[in-house]
Amino acid sequence: MRPVPRPADVPDILTTKGAEEREEAARYFGPPRASAKAFPFAIYKHKEVKNELERLFRGKCAYCETFYASAQSMDVEHYRPKGAVEGDDAHPGYWWIAMAWDNLLPSCIDCNRKRYQITPRGDVSQVRLHENTLGFSRSSTVGTGKKDSFPLAAGGVRATRADDPLSAEKPLLLNPCEEDPREHLEYLFDPANPVSFVVARKLVGGDPDFAGDHSLSLKGATSIHVYGLNRIGLVQARTEVLRRLEFLGALMIDLKALAQDLAGAPPDETVRRAERAVSGFADRLLVEMRAMADPARPYSAMVAAWLDHFASRVADPDGA
Repeated sequence: MRPVPRPADVPDILTTKGAEEREEAARYFGPPRASAKAFPFAIYKHKEVKNELERLFRGKCAYCETFYASAQSMDVEHYRPKGAVEGDDAHPGYWWIAMAWDNLLPSCIDCNRKRYQITPRGDVSQVRLHENTLGFSRSSTVGTGKKDSFPLAAGGVRATRADDPLSAEKPLLLNPCEEDPREHLEYLFDPANPVSFVVARKLVGGDPDFAGDHSLSLKGATSIHVYGLNRIGLVQARTEVLRRLEFLGALMIDLKALAQDLAGAPPDETVRRAERAVSGFADRLLVEMRAMADPARPYSAMVAAWLDHFASRVADPDGA
């Protein structure tokens, strides 16, 4: 997950037809409640909205950064669920912002819908994943996917009406348009065992309501579970990219070492040309690795984190 600033411009359909739909919803949900049936929200998934979300997130899921276009349709996801809230049967859902631009995100089916995924078991703690990336050795099929989930931190007060302040809620789910996920999530990198797990980051300062065991981010841990960010198919897809990075990085290091050996050889024009060519190949590998961190590429947040980790390894190969 990477931060994506949301533009202030709102799709026209949301300010016109969306405003009309909100008035209809207000009458429907206002006392007395007209029916127990779900209100037929529709404007949020209009083509104009989908196109703008796809442009904003470059065809990727807002939560896991998977390209959804080649395999599945995009779900227009409500960050605050529109028709119900899991665990609170009395809550009608955040119907008053069902068509609000800043409540809409593009999601793949696996992150948005309740599905059973092979995932590290709940008793494999975030701390243990930090210590041992072989988390799937203790795995099970568990239900993940956001759907109507919207948990709050202990000090949060849930909004139940349109005039309640959303700012008092303290959500435990990350919204990439409202905060930087890098403050709550980090990736584990071990060149000897390149498997791409994401874990909750240790918080430094901030609201104590968002700090869990060992000061690990509750927002990070909850988002990983609810969005299924360590489901086996996603881990495998990220790991494929990670192993390509490790291969390119190791090759670059070897080429740079060879170039240094050639530079120290007795002066000879052929040797000098070979040294320049080898060094140039290494530089091209670095350009390619950096290109994989472009926001338009899948799993770019993981790639950017790996590049920082790789730079540290190169600067201090002995890990001193």
